Amino acid sequence: MSPRPVILIFGASGQVGVELQRSFTNAGEVSALVRKSADFSRPEDLRSIISTVKPSIILNAAAYTAVDRAESEPELAMTINCDAPRVLGEEAVKLDALLVHYSTDYVFDGSKKSSWIEEDGTNPLNTYGRTKLAGERAVQDVGGKYLIFRTSWVYGPHGHNFLLTMLRLGHEHEQLKIVDDQFGAPTSSHAIADATRAIVDKALANGFESGVYHMTCGGETTWCRFAHEIFAEHHWQKETKVPQVIPISSNEYSTPAIRPANSVLCNEKLKSTFGVALPNWESALGKVMSTMMPRGPKGP
Repeated sequence: MSPRPVILIFGASGQVGVELQRSFTNAGEVSALVRKSADFSRPEDLRSIISTVKPSIILNAAAYTAVDRAESEPELAMTINCDAPRVLGEEAVKLDALLVHYSTDYVFDGSKKSSWIEEDGTNPLNTYGRTKLAGERAVQDVGGKYLIFRTSWVYGPHGHNFLLTMLRLGHEHEQLKIVDDQFGAPTSSHAIADATRAIVDKALANGFESGVYHMTCGGETTWCRFAHEIFAEHHWQKETKVPQVIPISSNEYSTPAIRPANSVLCNEKLKSTFGVALPNWESALGKVMSTMMPRGPKGP
Protein backbone atom coordinates (compact mmCIF):
# COMPACT_ATOMS: atom_id res chain seq x y z
CA MET A 1 0.00 0.00 0.00
CA SER A 2 1.43 3.38 -0.99
CA PRO A 3 1.71 5.95 1.82
CA ARG A 4 -0.91 8.65 2.11
CA PRO A 5 0.29 11.86 0.46
CA VAL A 6 1.38 14.74 2.65
CA ILE A 7 -0.46 17.88 1.51
CA LEU A 8 0.67 21.37 2.46
CA ILE A 9 -1.81 24.22 1.93
CA PHE A 10 -0.62 27.82 2.02
CA GLY A 11 -3.13 30.65 2.44
CA ALA A 12 -5.44 28.40 4.46
CA SER A 13 -7.58 31.24 5.83
CA GLY A 14 -8.30 32.77 2.40
CA GLN A 15 -11.37 32.06 0.33
CA VAL A 16 -9.73 29.36 -1.82
CA GLY A 17 -7.61 27.98 1.03
CA VAL A 18 -10.64 27.31 3.22
CA GLU A 19 -12.32 25.37 0.43
CA LEU A 20 -9.14 23.44 -0.40
CA GLN A 21 -9.10 22.15 3.16
CA ARG A 22 -12.63 20.88 2.68
CA SER A 23 -11.93 19.29 -0.70
CA PHE A 24 -8.68 17.60 0.36
CA THR A 25 -9.75 16.61 3.87
CA ASN A 26 -9.64 12.87 3.08
CA ALA A 27 -6.90 13.00 0.44
CA GLY A 28 -3.97 12.53 2.79
CA GLU A 29 -2.22 14.14 5.73
CA VAL A 30 -3.12 17.81 5.41
CA SER A 31 -1.17 20.69 6.92
CA ALA A 32 -2.92 24.02 6.40
CA LEU A 33 -1.02 27.21 7.19
CA VAL A 34 -2.37 30.73 7.55
CA ARG A 35 -0.43 33.95 6.96
CA LYS A 36 0.75 34.16 10.58
CA SER A 37 2.41 30.75 10.26
CA ALA A 38 3.76 31.23 6.72
CA ASP A 39 4.56 34.85 5.85
CA PHE A 40 4.89 35.20 2.07
CA SER A 41 6.44 38.64 2.52
CA ARG A 42 9.48 36.72 3.85
CA PRO A 43 9.90 34.04 1.15
CA GLU A 44 13.12 32.52 2.48
CA ASP A 45 11.33 31.59 5.70
CA LEU A 46 9.12 29.24 3.69
CA ARG A 47 12.03 26.90 2.98
CA SER A 48 12.27 25.59 6.53
CA ILE A 49 8.51 25.06 6.68
CA ILE A 50 8.53 22.94 3.54
CA SER A 51 11.62 20.98 4.52
CA THR A 52 10.02 20.18 7.89
CA VAL A 53 6.62 19.11 6.52
CA LYS A 54 8.13 17.31 3.48
CA PRO A 55 4.93 17.49 1.42
CA SER A 56 4.30 15.49 -1.72
CA ILE A 57 1.68 18.08 -2.79
CA ILE A 58 1.88 21.85 -2.23
CA LEU A 59 -1.30 23.85 -2.81
CA ASN A 60 -0.52 27.56 -2.93
CA ALA A 61 -3.65 29.62 -2.29
CA ALA A 62 -1.67 32.51 -0.77
CA ALA A 63 -1.37 35.70 -2.81
CA TYR A 64 -1.42 39.48 -2.72
CA THR A 65 -4.88 40.07 -4.20
CA ALA A 66 -5.65 43.72 -3.35
CA VAL A 67 -5.70 44.87 -6.97
CA ASP A 68 -5.93 48.60 -6.32
CA ARG A 69 -3.62 48.70 -3.31
CA ALA A 70 -0.95 46.89 -5.32
CA GLU A 71 -0.47 50.06 -7.36
CA SER A 72 1.02 51.71 -4.26
CA GLU A 73 2.75 48.56 -2.93
CA PRO A 74 4.36 47.04 -6.03
CA GLU A 75 7.44 45.69 -4.22
CA LEU A 76 5.38 43.87 -1.59
CA ALA A 77 3.02 42.50 -4.25
CA MET A 78 6.00 41.23 -6.27
CA THR A 79 7.54 39.59 -3.22
CA ILE A 80 4.34 37.73 -2.34
CA ASN A 81 3.16 36.92 -5.87
CA CYS A 82 6.49 36.15 -7.53
CA ASP A 83 9.40 35.65 -5.12
CA ALA A 84 7.49 33.38 -2.73
CA PRO A 85 6.13 31.08 -5.49
CA ARG A 86 9.68 30.77 -6.85
CA VAL A 87 10.79 29.52 -3.43
CA LEU A 88 7.89 27.06 -3.34
CA GLY A 89 8.89 25.79 -6.76
CA GLU A 90 12.52 25.33 -5.77
CA GLU A 91 11.60 23.44 -2.61
CA ALA A 92 9.04 21.34 -4.50
CA VAL A 93 11.74 20.27 -6.95
CA LYS A 94 13.98 19.17 -4.08
CA LEU A 95 11.20 16.93 -2.78
CA ASP A 96 9.87 15.86 -6.19
CA ALA A 97 6.56 17.31 -5.00
CA LEU A 98 3.66 18.61 -7.08
CA LEU A 99 3.14 22.37 -6.82
CA VAL A 100 -0.34 23.74 -7.57
CA HIS A 101 -0.28 27.51 -8.00
CA TYR A 102 -3.15 29.89 -8.84
CA SER A 103 -2.89 32.83 -11.22
CA THR A 104 -5.33 35.28 -12.75
CA ASP A 105 -7.20 36.46 -15.81
CA TYR A 106 -5.57 39.86 -15.27
CA VAL A 107 -2.41 38.68 -17.04
CA PHE A 108 -4.30 39.69 -20.24
CA ASP A 109 -5.02 43.23 -21.42
CA GLY A 110 -8.66 42.65 -22.39
CA SER A 111 -8.24 43.60 -26.05
CA LYS A 112 -9.35 40.25 -27.48
CA LYS A 113 -12.99 39.99 -28.57
CA SER A 114 -13.27 36.25 -27.87
CA SER A 115 -12.21 34.21 -24.84
CA TRP A 116 -8.52 33.95 -24.03
CA ILE A 117 -6.59 30.70 -24.49
CA GLU A 118 -3.43 29.73 -22.64
CA GLU A 119 -1.21 30.43 -25.65
CA ASP A 120 -2.40 34.02 -26.14
CA GLY A 121 0.13 36.75 -25.53
CA THR A 122 0.02 38.30 -22.06
CA ASN A 123 0.06 42.04 -21.42
CA PRO A 124 -1.18 42.90 -17.91
CA LEU A 125 -2.59 46.38 -17.39
CA ASN A 126 -1.99 46.66 -13.65
CA THR A 127 0.60 45.85 -11.00
CA TYR A 128 -1.36 42.92 -9.64
CA GLY A 129 -1.49 41.31 -13.08
CA ARG A 130 2.21 41.93 -13.67
CA THR A 131 3.19 40.36 -10.35
CA LYS A 132 0.99 37.32 -10.93
CA LEU A 133 2.44 36.86 -14.41
CA ALA A 134 5.93 37.11 -12.92
CA GLY A 135 4.91 34.41 -10.43
CA GLU A 136 3.78 32.13 -13.26
CA ARG A 137 7.11 32.57 -15.02
CA ALA A 138 9.07 32.01 -11.82
CA VAL A 139 7.36 28.65 -11.26
CA GLN A 140 7.88 27.69 -14.90
CA ASP A 141 11.54 28.70 -14.83
CA VAL A 142 12.18 26.49 -11.80
CA GLY A 143 10.51 23.54 -13.50
CA GLY A 144 9.62 20.30 -11.80
CA LYS A 145 6.05 19.11 -11.38
CA TYR A 146 3.62 22.02 -11.36
CA LEU A 147 0.11 23.03 -12.37
CA ILE A 148 -0.69 26.71 -12.74
CA PHE A 149 -4.41 27.47 -12.79
CA ARG A 150 -5.53 30.86 -14.06
CA THR A 151 -8.90 31.73 -12.62
CA SER A 152 -11.06 34.85 -12.49
CA TRP A 153 -13.40 36.99 -10.39
CA VAL A 154 -13.03 34.65 -7.42
CA TYR A 155 -15.68 34.84 -4.70
CA GLY A 156 -17.07 32.70 -1.92
CA PRO A 157 -18.50 32.76 1.60
CA HIS A 158 -15.08 33.52 3.13
CA GLY A 159 -12.56 36.32 2.80
CA HIS A 160 -12.99 39.57 0.87
CA ASN A 161 -14.77 39.42 -2.47
CA PHE A 162 -17.44 40.94 -4.69
CA LEU A 163 -20.26 38.72 -3.41
CA LEU A 164 -19.76 39.64 0.23
CA THR A 165 -19.24 43.29 -0.65
CA MET A 166 -22.51 43.40 -2.60
CA LEU A 167 -24.45 41.74 0.22
CA ARG A 168 -23.06 44.29 2.68
CA LEU A 169 -23.66 47.31 0.44
CA GLY A 170 -27.11 46.05 -0.45
CA HIS A 171 -28.11 46.39 3.20
CA GLU A 172 -26.61 49.88 3.44
CA HIS A 173 -27.78 51.55 0.21
CA GLU A 174 -30.93 51.80 -1.89
CA GLN A 175 -28.92 52.35 -5.08
CA LEU A 176 -25.63 50.87 -6.27
CA LYS A 177 -23.70 51.94 -9.37
CA ILE A 178 -21.83 48.96 -10.83
CA VAL A 179 -19.52 48.74 -13.85
CA ASP A 180 -21.20 47.11 -16.83
CA ASP A 181 -18.49 47.13 -19.52
CA GLN A 182 -15.98 44.65 -18.06
CA PHE A 183 -16.61 41.03 -19.01
CA GLY A 184 -15.47 37.95 -17.13
CA ALA A 185 -16.56 34.72 -15.47
CA PRO A 186 -17.31 34.82 -11.73
CA THR A 187 -15.73 31.69 -10.26
CA SER A 188 -16.52 30.33 -6.82
CA SER A 189 -13.81 29.21 -4.44
CA HIS A 190 -15.89 26.06 -3.90
CA ALA A 191 -15.74 25.17 -7.60
CA ILE A 192 -12.01 25.92 -7.79
CA ALA A 193 -11.24 23.66 -4.84
CA ASP A 194 -13.35 20.76 -6.10
CA ALA A 195 -11.85 21.01 -9.59
CA THR A 196 -8.36 21.12 -8.10
CA ARG A 197 -9.01 17.95 -6.10
CA ALA A 198 -10.35 16.12 -9.16
CA ILE A 199 -7.41 17.20 -11.31
CA VAL A 200 -4.75 16.38 -8.71
CA ASP A 201 -6.23 12.92 -8.24
CA LYS A 202 -6.18 12.29 -11.98
CA ALA A 203 -2.74 13.82 -12.48
CA LEU A 204 -1.13 11.67 -9.81
CA ALA A 205 -2.88 8.53 -11.01
CA ASN A 206 -2.33 8.95 -14.74
CA GLY A 207 0.57 11.34 -15.10
CA PHE A 208 0.36 14.87 -16.48
CA GLU A 209 2.19 17.60 -18.31
CA SER A 210 3.23 20.58 -16.21
CA GLY A 211 1.87 23.83 -17.53
CA VAL A 212 -0.67 26.64 -17.39
CA TYR A 213 -4.39 25.84 -17.51
CA HIS A 214 -7.42 28.12 -17.42
CA MET A 215 -9.89 27.26 -14.66
CA THR A 216 -13.05 29.36 -14.47
CA CYS A 217 -16.75 28.77 -14.25
CA GLY A 218 -18.65 28.59 -17.53
CA GLY A 219 -20.34 31.49 -19.23
CA GLU A 220 -19.61 35.19 -18.95
CA THR A 221 -21.14 38.32 -17.50
CA THR A 222 -20.33 41.84 -16.29
CA TRP A 223 -19.89 43.06 -12.73
CA CYS A 224 -23.27 44.78 -12.98
CA ARG A 225 -25.08 41.65 -14.15
CA PHE A 226 -23.23 39.63 -11.53
CA ALA A 227 -24.59 42.02 -8.90
CA HIS A 228 -28.13 41.67 -10.34
CA GLU A 229 -27.88 37.88 -10.03
CA ILE A 230 -26.57 38.10 -6.46
CA PHE A 231 -29.48 40.26 -5.36
CA ALA A 232 -32.02 38.20 -7.28
CA GLU A 233 -30.75 35.04 -5.58
CA HIS A 234 -30.57 36.72 -2.19
CA HIS A 235 -34.12 38.07 -2.51
CA TRP A 236 -35.38 34.63 -3.57
CA GLN A 237 -33.82 33.05 -0.51
CA LYS A 238 -34.41 35.71 2.12
CA GLU A 239 -37.18 37.90 0.67
CA THR A 240 -35.05 40.95 1.40
CA LYS A 241 -35.34 44.36 -0.18
CA VAL A 242 -33.27 44.55 -3.37
CA PRO A 243 -31.29 47.73 -4.08
CA GLN A 244 -31.52 49.38 -7.48
CA VAL A 245 -28.45 48.42 -9.51
CA ILE A 246 -27.44 51.13 -11.98
CA PRO A 247 -25.06 50.19 -14.82
CA ILE A 248 -22.13 52.52 -15.39
CA SER A 249 -19.01 52.55 -17.55
CA SER A 250 -15.48 51.97 -16.31
CA ASN A 251 -14.79 55.64 -17.05
CA GLU A 252 -17.44 56.58 -14.50
CA TYR A 253 -15.82 54.51 -11.76
CA SER A 254 -12.20 55.51 -11.41
CA THR A 255 -9.84 53.09 -9.63
CA PRO A 256 -6.07 53.13 -9.12
CA ALA A 257 -5.68 49.92 -11.15
CA ILE A 258 -6.92 49.55 -14.72
CA ARG A 259 -9.05 46.44 -15.33
CA PRO A 260 -9.23 44.60 -18.66
CA ALA A 261 -12.46 45.02 -20.63
CA ASN A 262 -12.59 41.32 -21.52
CA SER A 263 -10.97 38.71 -19.31
CA VAL A 264 -13.14 35.72 -20.20
CA LEU A 265 -10.94 32.61 -20.27
CA CYS A 266 -11.39 29.54 -22.48
CA ASN A 267 -11.35 26.32 -20.44
CA GLU A 268 -11.10 23.79 -23.27
CA LYS A 269 -7.51 22.80 -22.45
CA LEU A 270 -8.48 21.94 -18.87
CA LYS A 271 -11.44 19.86 -20.04
CA SER A 272 -9.59 18.04 -22.82
CA THR A 273 -6.56 17.29 -20.64
CA PHE A 274 -8.20 16.29 -17.36
CA GLY A 275 -11.86 15.79 -18.24
CA VAL A 276 -12.82 18.45 -15.69
CA ALA A 277 -15.19 21.37 -16.29
CA LEU A 278 -16.41 23.84 -13.71
CA PRO A 279 -20.15 24.61 -13.54
CA ASN A 280 -21.77 27.59 -15.19
CA TRP A 281 -21.28 30.72 -13.10
CA GLU A 282 -24.99 31.15 -12.29
CA SER A 283 -25.36 27.65 -10.88
CA ALA A 284 -22.11 27.99 -8.94
CA LEU A 285 -23.39 31.23 -7.40
CA GLY A 286 -26.66 29.58 -6.41
CA LYS A 287 -24.76 26.76 -4.71
CA VAL A 288 -22.56 29.13 -2.74
CA MET A 289 -25.46 31.26 -1.61
CA SER A 290 -27.50 28.23 -0.61
CA THR A 291 -24.69 27.22 1.75
CA MET A 292 -24.63 30.74 3.20
CA MET A 293 -28.41 31.07 3.47
CA PRO A 294 -30.22 27.72 3.42
CA ARG A 295 -33.30 27.86 1.23
CA GLY A 296 -36.81 27.67 2.50
CA PRO A 297 -39.89 27.06 0.39
CA LYS A 298 -40.14 29.40 -2.61
CA GLY A 299 -43.36 31.19 -1.72
CA PRO A 300 -46.90 30.26 -2.70
